[in-house]
Amino acid sequence: MITYNSTLNEVYNTAVGHDAIAKLLLQLGVDEDAFRKLGWVKLKHLKLLTKSKVDSSFYKALTDLINIENDKVEPSISAIEPTWWKEATIYQIYPRTFCDSNGDGIGDIPGIISKLDYLQDLGVKALWLSPIYDSPNDDNGYDIRDYYKIMDEFGTMKDFDKLLDELHKRDMKLIMDLVVNHTSDEHKWFKEALKNPDSPYRQYYYIREGADVRKAQIERAKSGEEINYDDIMNNKIPPNNWVSFFSGSAWNYYEKEDVWALHLFSKKQMDLNWECEAMRHDIYDMINFWLDKGVDGFRMDVINYISKAPGLPDGDTTIGELMGFMGVEKYYYGPRLNEFLHEIYENTFKKYDAFSVGETPGLGMEQARLLTAAKREELNMIFSFDHLETPGHTRFDDYEYDLNYYRDYMIDWILNYGNQCYMSIFYNNHDNPKMVSKITKNKRYEEAVMKLLAVMQFTLKGTPFVYQGDEMGLTNYDFTSMDEITDVESKNYYAEHLAKGEDEDKVWKTILSATREHGRVLLPWNEKLPSYHANVQQEPKEEITNLYKMLIDLRNSHKVFAYGGFEVLDSSEDRFVYKRSLEDEVYIIDCNLGNRYRQCYDYGESYEIIYASDNNNYRNDYGFIFYNELAPYEARIIKREN
Repeated sequence: MITYNSTLNEVYNTAVGHDAIAKLLLQLGVDEDAFRKLGWVKLKHLKLLTKSKVDSSFYKALTDLINIENDKVEPSISAIEPTWWKEATIYQIYPRTFCDSNGDGIGDIPGIISKLDYLQDLGVKALWLSPIYDSPNDDNGYDIRDYYKIMDEFGTMKDFDKLLDELHKRDMKLIMDLVVNHTSDEHKWFKEALKNPDSPYRQYYYIREGADVRKAQIERAKSGEEINYDDIMNNKIPPNNWVSFFSGSAWNYYEKEDVWALHLFSKKQMDLNWECEAMRHDIYDMINFWLDKGVDGFRMDVINYISKAPGLPDGDTTIGELMGFMGVEKYYYGPRLNEFLHEIYENTFKKYDAFSVGETPGLGMEQARLLTAAKREELNMIFSFDHLETPGHTRFDDYEYDLNYYRDYMIDWILNYGNQCYMSIFYNNHDNPKMVSKITKNKRYEEAVMKLLAVMQFTLKGTPFVYQGDEMGLTNYDFTSMDEITDVESKNYYAEHLAKGEDEDKVWKTILSATREHGRVLLPWNEKLPSYHANVQQEPKEEITNLYKMLIDLRNSHKVFAYGGFEVLDSSEDRFVYKRSLEDEVYIIDCNLGNRYRQCYDYGESYEIIYASDNNNYRNDYGFIFYNELAPYEARIIKREN
């Protein structure tokens, strides 16, 4: 139990405390060793030292958060247990923009079926489909109206059954998206909950009676808080100060029903109350419906948000400023998260030996171990997002990404995560702009960066997740106006910041660098694009596609990349050289992370270069490149001759 008498070292030795402090040190640019020198300082002393800048409520919120979790999983050095998902390359499909079979400008399930031979030839072993359930599409399918129905635009349940059958015929697997932190406000549960105060579905969501909210706020005003009485009576003050990830308050007020309802995301994505046992078992029935059909697993959307702090208390202002969202410490690692995940596993995945990967924004390595260590029976893997932005930056910053940070991040996780856990390796998905466009603004280097990223993705220790179009060499699109943007997050951001009086050109530049729209344009093989994307098509790069085929085949054919040892040979500035070894197989991967020539690693005479990404695009002033130099962003794969 962490108290004000606990030292900083004691805080750092807890799972939640370690990850919170590690993130803070990273953002501040403070070395862990320097922090350890102050480890003897007690929280009560720190509280006194910072009282002029940090409210005492910060320390109360911090200790409450840390004390949520008493367990800690130490990294294991035992042999990695072989499973299909550690050896596979998994390919994410965003159905709306993958392949349009009927010319209506919308991708669909028959379109996916038509590309299965292409995907099999590419070498992928599993597909992950973003949501295909019935939805009003406020957030492109992540607002589910009916878990048991296929969205009309995408096809029918018969089409889905055919897709599943065709995949299994090819010895490929299907992973579906599981969105159970929230539903659409058009889901029958929420409509009934809103309409009928006595309905059991009222407990399925976080719904607060307006009269109770006003009464509590009046009491707070009487106790001395500065709350405007007219605002209370006019229902302008929500039940707590949490904000939505899509801008504004995380609460909707429904005037007719005189109730408030919680939504961490869009105003039409209503948070489910996982404290309600009946709701949980309805969710388990739904999961088993799809597993009974033969689905092989699930990617679980923002799954670490399903457990909220009891009573939904206000978020701490200081923590909100540090983490970027008010209230996030009250649910990003809630008190019953591990319990709920284990219960999901026991009631669904365990019976089918199904695969699970959780989207878990905000979690660090210690917390990740608690969710993915095999013995805990919660999740198989997680998606951590800390590698997608360098310290001090967010997705909404326009900057050039430093690959030295990516190298250090990967080394840390690979060496310290432990063999009872297994990493996911990805750069792109439906929620992010293209990584290559973050790394370089110079068109001359784009293909070199693509090749470098691909080589690292398929030779590092972890499961590669390829986002649709990665293998085509797609970059960010040259959008010219908000008329080309459909993403609800970007639209809300744009409106909110213009309302604040910010410069329109500046706000647009931010949208252009950060919008999720970059990952949501129909792929190049589609002939007809929606009118709003008519001018933003790209051409696929055959050389990149062939590289992906070669690398996926290399990984499929050599288990050293899934299970082999990992040794860092050089991690100096702009260099990432590492060895992968298993029994008699040894490979060295030599990477130049920068845009200058670098001396290559001295491999010795017993090694053979089997791939070098530079194809003489980067010649020096004399018209040639020396063999012992790596070109800008070049990557080489070198195999030891036996």
